[in-house]
Amino acid sequence: MRIGILGLGRIGAFHAETLSGLDAVGSLVVADPFAEAAKKAAERFGAEVADSPEAVLAAGVDGVVVAAATDAHPGLILAAVEAGIPVFCEKPVARTMSEGVEVLEAVRGSAVPIQIGYNRRFDAGFAAARAAVAAGELGKLHTVRSTTLDPAPPPAAYVAGSGGIFRDCSVHDFDIIRWVTGREVTEVYAVGGNRGADYIKEAGDADTTGAILTLDDGTIAVVSNSRHNARGYDVRMELHGFTDSIAVGLEDKLPLRSVEPGVTFPAGTPHDFFMDRFAAAYRAELTAFTEVVAGARPSPCTIEDALEAGWIAEACTLSLHEHRPVTIAEVRAS
Repeated sequence: MRIGILGLGRIGAFHAETLSGLDAVGSLVVADPFAEAAKKAAERFGAEVADSPEAVLAAGVDGVVVAAATDAHPGLILAAVEAGIPVFCEKPVARTMSEGVEVLEAVRGSAVPIQIGYNRRFDAGFAAARAAVAAGELGKLHTVRSTTLDPAPPPAAYVAGSGGIFRDCSVHDFDIIRWVTGREVTEVYAVGGNRGADYIKEAGDADTTGAILTLDDGTIAVVSNSRHNARGYDVRMELHGFTDSIAVGLEDKLPLRSVEPGVTFPAGTPHDFFMDRFAAAYRAELTAFTEVVAGARPSPCTIEDALEAGWIAEACTLSLHEHRPVTIAEVRAS
């Protein structure tokens, strides 16, 4: 099949490399506001270069991958749907929840599939955890712990436009908690601190946060995030039930050092980047998109899914700023 790519920054170029290696993909058509980025992609992957998103959509593509700046997501999603072309879009759907809801309303009733990029749903460990929960192997859950720790903060310009750590980073934890447990979040309480880069505090954001989520069956989820984890990129989940407990990410590249006498685990080189930790998941995610394009499966992560994670991020952001518990119903109504 023929796939278009809109945006060739870090993640767009990575997607181009992944797509070029999939058996289902025969050719790529790429576009980026920076002509040099498109030219480099063409040279590396044998892609065709188009001079605009409209030209990509008119180039006979079977599906399109949106990896452009967040502000462009709504317009590009709607343009692809209007053209009848299945679309994969990196999260978030839009910069604000109100814009995201507008996109959802605009595509409601359309038969054109839309997949939003939450790659953890395609990680083997998280998929196994979901299967274990669904099979009842853990019994009733009582505690979930989800962790995302970055090795270093993103640049100041990125932080200033990110919408905050809950919308940019923690949202991956929020999505995967919903997906693995099959439950919805009803209430949150969030805290945050600034012990690192001054520009994060100056942007009105926190560099380290904790959030307590109450799920609709009473399960408690604890989410921990930080921009500063010098040992590496640490993504894990624990699920504790009345019958059994399991963990995702408990492997030799885990960025932790045990100080227990005689313990050599973990023995591997720590993960140092999200593309290292989730390389296989990204490949599985885009393989799934080719199956969506082929009509072989429905979207595995819809706009509705993405917005649900977004509402949790909104609630945590409000909770942090106002130092109080916040329900999901409250932010939906605001």
